[in-house]
Amino acid sequence: MALTLAEAAKLSNDVLLTGVVETIIKDSPVLQRLPFIEIVGNGLTYNRENMAPSAAFFDVGDTWTESTPTFTQLNVTLKIMGGDADIDNFLIATRSNLQDLEAAVVQLKAKAVRQLFEQTFVTGDITVNAKSFDGLDRLTDPAQSVSMGANGGSLTLDRLDEVIDEVQGGKPEMLLMSRRSRRILNKLARTSGSLLETDRDEFGTMLAFYDGIPVGVSDYISDAQTVGTSTDCSTIYAFQMGEGALAGVTAPGALLIERVGSLETKDATRTRIKWYASLALFNALKLARLTGVRP
Repeated sequence: MALTLAEAAKLSNDVLLTGVVETIIKDSPVLQRLPFIEIVGNGLTYNRENMAPSAAFFDVGDTWTESTPTFTQLNVTLKIMGGDADIDNFLIATRSNLQDLEAAVVQLKAKAVRQLFEQTFVTGDITVNAKSFDGLDRLTDPAQSVSMGANGGSLTLDRLDEVIDEVQGGKPEMLLMSRRSRRILNKLARTSGSLLETDRDEFGTMLAFYDGIPVGVSDYISDAQTVGTSTDCSTIYAFQMGEGALAGVTAPGALLIERVGSLETKDATRTRIKWYASLALFNALKLARLTGVRP
């Protein structure tokens, strides 16, 4: 069963670990909603459907023909993410509340882990860095891409609706875009005589919805992509999440907090945050993108 990090944190009695998880997901629309499949081992092999089986009408006595789906077998490997947080022993000795000090230092490192995951979630490319995992740019099937034109173009609601329709088997569960693209979408909504729906999420943050679909913002979607002769383009992603769609993959326990202990080379105590994780797309029709979005 796939759980989000927020739900998994509720199962932990470790106050520090729970605080780290809350720090990681607080400002991340992706990590707040992306479910993770827990696996034992260093990788997950799965079959992605290429072509669905067909059906036909038959007369009495006709010969029935078999039609079976075709699949491509894929493998996703867990990658090692994390970092060390050192707490100076002098501060430990002079600060009365060790838990607060430890939490403050570790949370700073937790933010770095979140930023690394979010960046890789969008731009990850194992051909560039074999230690990372493939992100949305690499996972999107070319047939699932909608273009604003050979040299890009201004966003239109018609084009946005088109990329939403590319996601099959139900509506997308998120539209992920840059801050600039969200401003453009807000302007288009106002010009059309309507406003994006808004509501508070579980963290009290206002969240916008387009056609009932949450609008997420990623600071790692560039507004300086090159499309044709234009160098000021961006991309909007639409996707469903969960088993059978786009999902994270993690080792048991998800995020881990390990107290390494005293260091030899400096007067400090080390805490390590580590996460064995990756990203899997189980069905290519659950992810689409709109490229060439210009200001």
